[in-house]
Amino acid sequence: MASKEEKPLCKFGANCYRKNQQHIQNYRHPKRKSDSEDDQQKESKKVKKEEVSPEKTNKTITDFFGGKKKEKTGNGNTERDAENEPKASSSNKSEEIESHDTEDVEESVESKEESVASTEECVESDEESLPSPDDGAENIKRKFLVEMPEDFFEFWEFCCHLDKKKPRDALHDVLGYQLVGPFDILAGRHKGVRKNKHGRKPNYLLHWRYYYDPPEFMTVIRGDNKSQYHLGYLRDDPSEMPVMVAANSAAESCNITPKGDNLFAAIKNCIDEQIKAKGTDDTKKKKLQNIQDEVIEWAKKKKYSLDLKSKGMKDRDKKVVCKTFHGAGIVVPVDDNDVGYRPVPETPGDLKKMMKKVAESKTDKERDENMDAIQELITLVQFANDECDYGEGLELGMDLFCYGDKSFRSMMEHLLPLAYQLLGRIEYEQIIKAHLKSRQKGTDLSQLD
Repeated sequence: MASKEEKPLCKFGANCYRKNQQHIQNYRHPKRKSDSEDDQQKESKKVKKEEVSPEKTNKTITDFFGGKKKEKTGNGNTERDAENEPKASSSNKSEEIESHDTEDVEESVESKEESVASTEECVESDEESLPSPDDGAENIKRKFLVEMPEDFFEFWEFCCHLDKKKPRDALHDVLGYQLVGPFDILAGRHKGVRKNKHGRKPNYLLHWRYYYDPPEFMTVIRGDNKSQYHLGYLRDDPSEMPVMVAANSAAESCNITPKGDNLFAAIKNCIDEQIKAKGTDDTKKKKLQNIQDEVIEWAKKKKYSLDLKSKGMKDRDKKVVCKTFHGAGIVVPVDDNDVGYRPVPETPGDLKKMMKKVAESKTDKERDENMDAIQELITLVQFANDECDYGEGLELGMDLFCYGDKSFRSMMEHLLPLAYQLLGRIEYEQIIKAHLKSRQKGTDLSQLD
């Protein structure tokens, strides 16, 4: 075998994300800049610690994204740690303590940089380590990282009105629906659960997260197991309220279909579809009509729109920069100079053809050759990121996610967390990391059972 220096340089150089061992053996790959910086940081721990300023090293990613994001807890405690240290009796002792403290700061910063967006990344996250406030809204926010809209709690009240003993199943007999996800917190199903039937501690970022659910989508109602139909809130930014309630049938496709801007509208529109369906007999239609009447009455009393597409949803359509494979589109900040987004330079049809060739490759060599075209797109994304057009990376990463083939996992793990981090959507970075680490098809998706 040729020595490392005699190997040809991979044409993608440091930007290559292939994991194939044959490719790694056949080509040289210089370290990425971030890797070199990491090595330098590790080496710096062996030299004088007093040259490092704790004030500078204590910054996290949130320091670089203005005041839009909520302040994260658990930031540096170096000042308090220093106060709690016993006073030195000599200058030598003082220097020793200062060196020790600075090293702790460095290790703490390194740890935060690795985990700033992965507080709950691990599938083995400890349920007891997550706060469980008595207030349902705050409890959900701590566990799922987002706030719930008012219609979510109103809909829970509505289901309690329909079936006080089993509100989660209030829609099951007629519609075949069950309330899940954050509704499980309101139902108290999380209490006392230390490990689920798989022997794992609950990770709420994965609780009822279907295969094609992007971080922007949060499942709240499940349907049948065959099609894996489910309803969820869709929000573009984790710090904002949902822009719509949408549906997906994970066993059939990645398509996300709008159903209204609140749960009452979504259920009303779903009932409309079932009433009009060919296989619905008169008895079933009557039951559907009865529950729909109650939904409409409750929604009008609480002043919720029942439109399939509300004004707010139409306004959002104007902000969508691209549809993506799932059809619901993505929204990213774009300034007056059009900085913020540039399109992936391939049509959706051509992009799917590229991905299909990779997914259907028979050998590693063939897969590597077919991967070249997509690797070139990733290189273009890196140029776009350098020029603050962060939306391109989100678009390409989301299309790979929606295509769903495992061949693209390493690419998704690079593109999506980085895109969310650059956009300041740190909560979505946490969610996508957890999901890609434990992404599974099927309906065994409860983290509490």
